[in-house]
Amino acid sequence: MLDPQLLALLVCPETYQDVALAPEGEIARLNEAIRAGRILTVMGKKVEEPVEGALIRVDRAVAYPIRDGIPVMLVPEGMVIRGVNLSD
Repeated sequence: MLDPQLLALLVCPETYQDVALAPEGEIARLNEAIRAGRILTVMGKKVEEPVEGALIRVDRAVAYPIRDGIPVMLVPEGMVIRGVNLSD
């Protein structure tokens, strides 16, 4: 679980939009899409590893992975999720 104070400070490093912690159901659907080979990074590289969590940009176009409890807020690590249905 991310510290709420830390989460309040984090923004997308590319657009400076706010990000929100993805709920467990969305993480499960994101990991299904990763396993199916449907998720690419913003650099066009296929995402191979499932994520333990993610921070989703408010426009719902990009998600940043959380690995070992640490948000990876690097533009090249952003996962393109636009068009991928992660919501219930």
